[in-house]
Amino acid sequence: MHPIEQLRYVARASGADAGLLVEEAASALGVFAHDPPGLVTACRRLLTRQPTVGPLWWMSAKLAMTAEPRRAARAIIDEIVEDPTARHLSREIPDGATIVVIGWPAITVASLPRRGDVDVLVLDVEGQANAVVRRLDRADIDAESVDPAHVAGAIEEADLVIIEAGAMGNLSVLTDVGNLPAIAVARLSNTPVWFVAGVGRHLPEQYFTEIVDRIADVDLPAFVSPYEVISLTLADRIVTPKGISLVGELGSSDCPFAPELLSRLQ
Repeated sequence: MHPIEQLRYVARASGADAGLLVEEAASALGVFAHDPPGLVTACRRLLTRQPTVGPLWWMSAKLAMTAEPRRAARAIIDEIVEDPTARHLSREIPDGATIVVIGWPAITVASLPRRGDVDVLVLDVEGQANAVVRRLDRADIDAESVDPAHVAGAIEEADLVIIEAGAMGNLSVLTDVGNLPAIAVARLSNTPVWFVAGVGRHLPEQYFTEIVDRIADVDLPAFVSPYEVISLTLADRIVTPKGISLVGELGSSDCPFAPELLSRLQ
């Protein structure tokens, strides 16, 4: 596929894995290696079309801040492919735990085949649960789809609730819809909640604020939004590429800040 067509694919993709989008975009953006203004414009166009994919902001910032985009693109792809977050999560899940996940959390699902001793309750969001259950069944993981109406019962049975972030700032995370009710029930049930934020998800606060601004639509009621912004204070632990930590031990983002990416293209 021609690099420009690859970028159009990434811009139009809906529901695709964030890591795959970054791999495709980083590979294609090499065509702008000798055109820094064109590179920034292409990144801004991607972010206009895919504002909620945290790793695309991370990738764009790294490319915008380097004098060697092709080398940086290869390093970005390597980081995405080798993301250790799933390994950290798999190692830290308590032995024999029953865990609740919501929708299709890609990093979490990837971590579970390493753990044959866990049971998984998948709260269904937009019809994704059955596909997740089939995926886990193929890996010999006991998993069951749960109707969202039974969120309280599922979490009462669970030892841990795992919430996956599409993007994370210093104070909040952005998740797909359906996670906040699970967290609320978990807080009432004293069930631990872990947030998971893979490579490229922890962003400078300026980028995270921009993402939240871009998805806000004052003309629509909140109950139709496909996203939720959730305070980090609601998590007991956070799992990142660096390992597992308390919220107060998270540290700063390793994503550079390129202010030119904040400009929007129509």
